[in-house]
Amino acid sequence: MKKIASITVVLLASTCIAVALPAGEALAQQKQKVTYKVAAGDTKYTQRNTLDAGDEAGHVLSIFEIHRSFPTDAPVINGLKLKETWARGYADYVDSNGASVNYTTYVLENGDKFFAKSTTMGQADTGGKRTTISVGQILGGTGKLTGMKGMTRAKGTSEGKAGYNEQQAEIEYWFAK
Repeated sequence: MKKIASITVVLLASTCIAVALPAGEALAQQKQKVTYKVAAGDTKYTQRNTLDAGDEAGHVLSIFEIHRSFPTDAPVINGLKLKETWARGYADYVDSNGASVNYTTYVLENGDKFFAKSTTMGQADTGGKRTTISVGQILGGTGKLTGMKGMTRAKGTSEGKAGYNEQQAEIEYWFAK
């Protein structure tokens, strides 16, 4: 009888461990979602260079760098406040309609970073600005963000020549194990 009780305890303990380990891993990979808005006053084109493509009127190619800061209401990612973002990219527009590819570095308050690559589609509106929508993939991170994976999504309004840019964004992330 003692042997059966010992075997039962061992089987029960093994079952608990077998269930707990994957559950712990699933919790570690649980998706988190953060949303935020960056006003035009907290966004600056630090560099912007544009060339006419030369094949038709209004067709331009550009490279740019956009700096965004979070002086108030900074989103919190993995327990740390987001301090700033640096988006660098290139665009191909005809009359402000077209796509851009962006490489964004997200910098947290302790200096840890994560990186994303996104594609943005823009459409000119009647007021001379562009309405944009963007989807990206998180490529990884440093420090407490090592192993970070996920998606970025954003909507915004921009006018590159005037240096105007605002954005509403969502970051969905998890940590790969």
